[in-house]
Amino acid sequence: MIITRTPLRISLGGGGTDLPSYYEKRGGFVLSAAINKYIYITANKAFRPGYLLKYAQTEQVQTIEEIQHDIFREVLRIMNLKPGVELVSIADVPAGTGMGSSGSFTVGLLHALHSYQRLPVSARALAETANHIEMTVLGEPCGKQDHYIAAYGGLLCQTYDVGGDVSVEPLSISGSALRELSEGLMLFFTGYSREASALLADQAERTAAEDTSMLEGLDLMKDIGLRVRDALEQGDNRKFAALMHEHWESKRKRSRGMSSGEIDRLYGVARDNGSLGGKLVGAGGGGFLLFFTENRSALRKAMVAEGLQELDFSFDFDGSITQLRN
Repeated sequence: MIITRTPLRISLGGGGTDLPSYYEKRGGFVLSAAINKYIYITANKAFRPGYLLKYAQTEQVQTIEEIQHDIFREVLRIMNLKPGVELVSIADVPAGTGMGSSGSFTVGLLHALHSYQRLPVSARALAETANHIEMTVLGEPCGKQDHYIAAYGGLLCQTYDVGGDVSVEPLSISGSALRELSEGLMLFFTGYSREASALLADQAERTAAEDTSMLEGLDLMKDIGLRVRDALEQGDNRKFAALMHEHWESKRKRSRGMSSGEIDRLYGVARDNGSLGGKLVGAGGGGFLLFFTENRSALRKAMVAEGLQELDFSFDFDGSITQLRN
């Protein structure tokens, strides 16, 4: 049996500039952090012919073409996997909550099937192939950041040139600054899940149409991302928190459906109870609120009183790994 463990992520700056509709015009930059919440994929020899797939549903089919789950189907096709395999997916956090679960799933599945077939594969190859499947083969309006952070892990600076090439390097941050950052960040589930595709498609369409407000908004996102990198590398967490708030205010103005009256209210409650800055993780519309605070107990008390569930987390520095093989 093969088990792969692939991290989910939070975006710390530059989100939205990893879509080709933007970076092919002006280049992009995103700073992401992998966290210790995971997608697990198991691959095992099946006792019946065909393909047995278990996720939120169960599929038992004889051919790849019969598979209903788009990513399972296309990954199996590109890996040319013969019948007689059982694949199971388990997640620590539900899909649709802004943590890049689709990208992590695709990377983890590719990694599992490479290991199952005893084929070596690099983090870059996993990221590039996963992105190709989702963006090109399936035509999803996704960006690049999720696949790279899932494959590499850590706190990762990703730069996208106009030709689509991606350069990655770890954030240059001291151990003490990293601990302070980890201790200051808190995640709370809003209770809302959503599909990011509509928001991302709207961004892509408006960017392709040279919508001035969208392009200027994404220019600002990239600039904030670069300033977040500099602030964190300098150990200036208060500046980072202020940039989170600037990011959120700009993001709310950039796209329809980014927030809601209730999410705005919860954000205000957090600001009144110890949050120095925050934002929704992911494309927007729901999922998790991420805050930076110097008073964890006050913020936790206020959010719990509002009925929000905290997700305790730390950073992951392994990326996608094969956890067990026998």
